[in-house]
Amino acid sequence: MAGASLLTLLDDIATILDDVAVMSKVAAKKTAGVLGDDLALNAQQVTGVTADRELPVVWAVAKGSLLNKLILVPSALLISVFMPVLITPLLMLGGLFLCFEGAEKVVHIALHSKDKKEDQSDSGDHNQITLDAASYESTKIKGAIRTDFILSAEIIVIALGVVASAPFVTQVVTLFTIALLMTIGVYGLVALIVKIDDAGLYLSQSERSGNLGVAARRFGLMLLGFAPYLMKSLSVVGTLAMFLVGGGILTHGVHLLSEVITDAARETALIPAVGDIISAVLPTLLNGVIGLLAGLILVGIFQLFSKAKSSLTRA
Repeated sequence: MAGASLLTLLDDIATILDDVAVMSKVAAKKTAGVLGDDLALNAQQVTGVTADRELPVVWAVAKGSLLNKLILVPSALLISVFMPVLITPLLMLGGLFLCFEGAEKVVHIALHSKDKKEDQSDSGDHNQITLDAASYESTKIKGAIRTDFILSAEIIVIALGVVASAPFVTQVVTLFTIALLMTIGVYGLVALIVKIDDAGLYLSQSERSGNLGVAARRFGLMLLGFAPYLMKSLSVVGTLAMFLVGGGILTHGVHLLSEVITDAARETALIPAVGDIISAVLPTLLNGVIGLLAGLILVGIFQLFSKAKSSLTRA
């Protein structure tokens, strides 16, 4: 009897693991697009620190990301059971925040030359915002973890939709599996990206002789030349990803916007020759435009609120 019960238990465990493997694969496919944005965003967030602190910063953000998942997975499960109506509004708040952060970066870049002139003419007015290396690093880590929280929330919700009809145990194991694999994959790649210049320097100084040594040095020099362009492109891609992800969350949350974008994609698909290409790109483009507009509106509101608060304080 005991042996039969043990075999039944093992069979149940095997069935659960099989279901988890299948559902994890499906969930991974559905979240692949967000994972790409997550990678670009986080790689961009942790760049800018000194070379010897890059990996410690990535590790700190990865630990924060794991903590985010430990909060998000149980929270998503509880909300889906007791208050499923809150999932979309909470995601939309996160999407608005991403749009706001992206718009702040765009506004800062647009005004950068002006700020630089002001800094040169009257640097004393800005001494209070000068950060030392430790403070800068801490700010980078907090910003990356905050951004990771929103992206992770979207991924967890997408994965939850895949396993919604599965038994509760399967849902829990699948979500934690996706969360763990996502964190390891994303931050493993981020670590490789931020250290690509060090790898290039190491290879370029290789003392091996023969064709292998020559190839290693050439490849190292190629990596060294490629690294600055990669870092700059990640900065641009990371900011664009904020609008694409944030705008995508907003359009999915607002049924009317979602319908308009779907109809537009359907209509453009009828254009001869290039219809399929335009139809595939258009939803992403419109999500980005909506994200940018929403972010700029929020930045404008924030600036007005800050000025009003400042005026009241002086009064």
